[in-house]
Amino acid sequence: MTHTLLKNADHVLTMDGTDHAGADILIEAGVIKAVGSNLASEGAKVIDLAGMLVTPGLVNTHHHLFQTLTRAVPGGQDALLFGWLQTLYPIWSKFGPDDMHLSALLGLGELALSGCTTSSDHLYLFPNGARLDDTIAAASEVGLRFHPTRGAMSIGESEGGLPPDALVEREADILKDCIRVIDAFHDPAPGSMVRVGVAPCSPFSVSRELMRDAAILARDKGVRLHTHLAENDEDIAYSLENFGCRPGQYAEDLGWTGDDVWHAHCVKLDGQEIDLFAKSGTGVAHCPCSNCRLGSGIAPVRAMRDAGVRVGLGVDGSASNDQANLIGEARQAMLLQRVAKGADAMSAREALQIATLGGAQVLGRDDIGRIAAGMRADLAVWDVSGIESAGSWDPAALLLAGPRQVRHLFVEGRQIVNDGHLTTIDLPDVLNQGRKAVTRLSA
Repeated sequence: MTHTLLKNADHVLTMDGTDHAGADILIEAGVIKAVGSNLASEGAKVIDLAGMLVTPGLVNTHHHLFQTLTRAVPGGQDALLFGWLQTLYPIWSKFGPDDMHLSALLGLGELALSGCTTSSDHLYLFPNGARLDDTIAAASEVGLRFHPTRGAMSIGESEGGLPPDALVEREADILKDCIRVIDAFHDPAPGSMVRVGVAPCSPFSVSRELMRDAAILARDKGVRLHTHLAENDEDIAYSLENFGCRPGQYAEDLGWTGDDVWHAHCVKLDGQEIDLFAKSGTGVAHCPCSNCRLGSGIAPVRAMRDAGVRVGLGVDGSASNDQANLIGEARQAMLLQRVAKGADAMSAREALQIATLGGAQVLGRDDIGRIAAGMRADLAVWDVSGIESAGSWDPAALLLAGPRQVRHLFVEGRQIVNDGHLTTIDLPDVLNQGRKAVTRLSA
């Protein structure tokens, strides 16, 4: 049995109501066995954490990993959502399986270095033989806990949709492949490293029938549901014009509310929709940096939280952020709520809780997001002895004065980042492959 003993951490933020100073954490077989002072375990690998702060691993509830190879694309840098998509669809149509895999390696590696131990991914286009399998393989290589969702687009430009016809699929084929990937990869067991979800891209890229059928399929298979909703004013206008109702009502009518559902963005939810989400247990992936980048607005996170809506954080696609730094996302979430509602609207502690326990709850995980005996050993270790935290009176206020990359990262007790370097993949080689791919795709 593998034992690891993390010793002498300056602070351990448990997100469980009891923090520790000068604490140790004992890990056995991927599980936290104990948290306290002067712990010992014969034969354990000991790692000294003097000068360090430990938090639960951060949880990313919304991403499009394939977009990592299309950051800062000219023509899309200053566009609103729909125009941005129309700029990038032709580039994404060139992708193949190797590009999907490489994008995921880069994106997940970046997330790991920012303290993320669990990530969702929303892959909704499959050009040139690409499959969800390509990103699942990448997550296994990097070592992150992964919640891939089988997305889809079925309404192309010729039928009034936004995506080009070449990127949409037949709805029967979409549902068939959802069944395939769930049967092949989904693991509902505690400590699972892969849980698959069903995720039609958005109300403006699939039919009502597919939204309804996807919800039925997901519940039959016991997996979660995910899509984009109420992202910006264009989104609301589209829903009113085409469906005769707001997005929240559309979602409820088609079975897309409940504690097995989470929606990305939700920037434009009104009070009735917030109440609906709270009463139904529907979750939200808040993507503050992407919402700023695309000019979508500030999501009403304070109102959601006060109403009891489950909220997690998402970095969104690397083409619309354009970074995948989850600790930076948490800081941005805190700052935006203060801009909207005042300096006391959200504390650094609450924003960090949203990034950890909040994300775990949105993804339906009760085995991660906290540091306590019996929880999985997903831990982010931050060096608070450096320049970023110099002069700080409260090292626990990581989002106010702290590093933006981890010193160490553990997933299921396995050390994924050691002294600021990924241990699982050859990052310089992956970066070189990424540069070559961008040159090819941009030709």
